[in-house]
Amino acid sequence: MKRINLTHVKAVFAIAIMSLFVVSCDIEIEETDSIFPEETSGDFGGVAAVGASVQDLYNSVYGQLGDQANFFALNEVSTDETLVPTRGTDWGDNGIWRTLHAHTWSPTHQFVLNTWNNLNQNVFRATQVIDPASTIIGEGETRSLEELKAEARFLRAFSMYFVLDLWGVAPFRGVNDGADVNPQVFTAQEAYAFIAEDLNAAIAGLPSRGPSGDNNRASKATARFLLAKLFLNAERYGASPAYADVITLCNQIADDGYSLQSGYFDIFKEDVDTETIWYANTSVGNRIWNGMHYNIVAPDNTGGGWNGFTTLAEFYDSFGGAPDSNYVGDADDERRGWVPDAGNADETNLGIGYGFLVGQMYDVNGAPLKDRPGDPLVFTRDLPGLSGNNERTGIRIIKYHPVNGSFANHEIVFRYADVHLMKAEAMLRSGGNATAMVNELRTIRLAQPLGSVSEADLLAERGRELYYEFWRRNDMLRFGQYTRAWEFKDEASIGDETKRLYPIPINALLSNPNLVQNPGY
Repeated sequence: MKRINLTHVKAVFAIAIMSLFVVSCDIEIEETDSIFPEETSGDFGGVAAVGASVQDLYNSVYGQLGDQANFFALNEVSTDETLVPTRGTDWGDNGIWRTLHAHTWSPTHQFVLNTWNNLNQNVFRATQVIDPASTIIGEGETRSLEELKAEARFLRAFSMYFVLDLWGVAPFRGVNDGADVNPQVFTAQEAYAFIAEDLNAAIAGLPSRGPSGDNNRASKATARFLLAKLFLNAERYGASPAYADVITLCNQIADDGYSLQSGYFDIFKEDVDTETIWYANTSVGNRIWNGMHYNIVAPDNTGGGWNGFTTLAEFYDSFGGAPDSNYVGDADDERRGWVPDAGNADETNLGIGYGFLVGQMYDVNGAPLKDRPGDPLVFTRDLPGLSGNNERTGIRIIKYHPVNGSFANHEIVFRYADVHLMKAEAMLRSGGNATAMVNELRTIRLAQPLGSVSEADLLAERGRELYYEFWRRNDMLRFGQYTRAWEFKDEASIGDETKRLYPIPINALLSNPNLVQNPGY
């Protein structure tokens, strides 16, 4: 019997419904397009309870981060790290995944529209909380009004940052703008300044907090992390380099008690560690199961995976080690992980590996697994293309492990290793030497030190450390590698600088005349 993953079915259904609207002559503009305020009277009286509104905002952001489509897909599937090949009819979805990896998306791409709507809606809801009219904290809330509004400023900055990063502009609507008022549109430089102002205000109002189980909420370190990321990418947004500020912010985060931690895959447990600056209360199930085969199971997920996401052999090869297997001892970098074989597959790992899964897969008892047609379940490094795949093609990625809970509500968003590498990059770009800092990280990750570190080395190191953590597109753009060739990218899109930004969704253009489509679309 064919197992059916309900999340995948829902995605396919949503895409099918979308296609009906695309072929229609009339495009209906709905209030979900995020440019419509919830209060349209022009006389905003404040949110009913600031504490509850901030929690609702967190919940929305966390749900968006935990999704396998939309935000995650735009930032990861569009890179050399991740792809979702079609297997027979599985994961065809009218090409919605293939076009991301191939860079052949269009202004009607559903993930582009959904992400635009979600992020801009976050910005507007945060603006309502921040507004001076919002003064009622709400019953049972222990945080001050200042702290709650500082959290809202951080969440607004986070969402607007990615609007800027993905589209190069950022619409903004005031709480008293009625539905007949078109939102203003910040240029990249205006959005950059607005985000920096929000983050500086957030830093002033947020608590100092080091490693803690409470790091699902914003702290000074969280806001400083995002401000460092903004400054590190300053030139992309038309601003002047701010590398000295990046270094200062990274040092301040370390002063709060954050540091590199050994035991790479232990960091992705729910336990408190020295690296996790901000985590989302959202299921890690999509980070585990969207690449696992249907016959790979866990006690709390007996239905198995949904056999979609893979990585490219060239990305896997950036780690070094044996090219066709990843059993214990095959890798020269802890972060590449390992695959249990017949001798060490047991209840401590459920027969499921860590990192990159290639070669024969085994069950919890060490017996070789098979695919549904009955062939040995051997994940291959090579794929025939974005289409025409069987159940076994492609190396799979798994950072969060089901032995710690197949659907644990703890996904890392900001991590200290990123801070460490941001500081190293800022040093390198301002004329310093990043070799010692990169080798400090590599030594902790049980990888051989490098003799020197160039920009290319630093990008590769960020890939090895931060894969599947939302940052690959951002990194490739900053290092000028996002438009280069990689396997299965459409030839016509290679070197196409217009693909550095996504298209403004058609619905948004029709709704707001102040928006102008990005070049190339």
